[in-house]
Amino acid sequence: MKQTLRHVHPLAWTIIIGTMFGRLVTSMSIPFLSIYLTKVLGASPTQTGLTIAVSSLAGVSISFYGGYISDIIGRKKVMLVSIFSWALVFVGFAVAGHLWVFLIVNTLNGLCRAVFEPTSRVLLSDITPAEHKLLVFNLRYAAVNLGVVFGPIIGLQLGSAKSTFPFLIAAIIYIAYGLVLVLQFALHGKNLPARSVSKAPRLREALAVTSRDRVFLPILLGTIFCVLGYGHFDSTLAQYLALNTHFADGGKAFSYMLSLNAITVLVVQYPVVRTARHFPPVVPLILGNICVVAALILFGLAGGLPLLMFSVVLFTIGEVLLFTMMDMLIDRVAKPEWKGTYFGTIGFNGIGSVMAPILGGLLLDHLGPEHGLAIFIPLALMTALGLPFLLTAHRRLTARERSINLQYVLDRKC
Repeated sequence: MKQTLRHVHPLAWTIIIGTMFGRLVTSMSIPFLSIYLTKVLGASPTQTGLTIAVSSLAGVSISFYGGYISDIIGRKKVMLVSIFSWALVFVGFAVAGHLWVFLIVNTLNGLCRAVFEPTSRVLLSDITPAEHKLLVFNLRYAAVNLGVVFGPIIGLQLGSAKSTFPFLIAAIIYIAYGLVLVLQFALHGKNLPARSVSKAPRLREALAVTSRDRVFLPILLGTIFCVLGYGHFDSTLAQYLALNTHFADGGKAFSYMLSLNAITVLVVQYPVVRTARHFPPVVPLILGNICVVAALILFGLAGGLPLLMFSVVLFTIGEVLLFTMMDMLIDRVAKPEWKGTYFGTIGFNGIGSVMAPILGGLLLDHLGPEHGLAIFIPLALMTALGLPFLLTAHRRLTARERSINLQYVLDRKC
């Protein structure tokens, strides 16, 4: 294992460690935003849902272009511009005092995230040998959750549900992350794989390639519903706990649930991934969707912390199955010359993140937070709509790979 870790590129380590600190500071602030808007600014659940949703909407709008542009002008320029812009966005959160300002700043937050994160994942793919990619993608995912273990607890102590001060800390950390990336690109930039502009597709061609891919398209459609289910954790569930008088301190309970979510990821990630890597590549996403559906129903049934905490564990197992294997699946499906485009296009599954807070906010407004089952069962059923698409992708990918292997055997015989 130690020998394998030594083969991880220094830039990859920078992204992994930077991701850990980045998620630490954002999990101190962003997950509490819906509670802050509801409790401090007095926004309705629907208004809060729309304000939260614009981040994902902006991300969906630009994520394709982020991957596409990085294929043309290079990962370095895209990552540096987006990370320093992101730091300024966090300053904007810290000084915002009106709902419309949060709406604008959260839109910019989504733009920066949608450009930086797909590009950083593509760079990880570029600089990592094939035999180490699963390790590196999972190190990054572990880093995300290591940051989220402590972030919500620190955020609770800093009063993130009542103050925007933690966003200033996020800005400082992202500036530091950007400066380290500048240094690492200066030291190792010459050794990066060359990007060929001539191989980068034109936009219309890129859209045609991904939309006509009979395996990738149902994966994209299926994961929209997976992300829809996952998106209720930070939005609908947070507001549900904050507004439901049955829970004495919903904000505090939610911060503990966020930390339990991250701890569970760290505990189960290795055994789950070790087991799931032996499955056909789309099967982990199918199982993950089922776990998230079941957890959403249990959230609606829960009358106290014990069942809520069990539901978080089940939800987290679904999350691990969905997101630890997704990067490897896209890397496997993507055509090499369009890899950045594929990673960018999968960002369109963020449509689910756009829908989640809006749908959840509307249900909370019309039904009231005391009707848990009436809120979460429809959300669970909508999440389950991803299963037919994922099953289709599984069948098509199995047939494609069987055909490729058969062709390889025939070519060798010739």
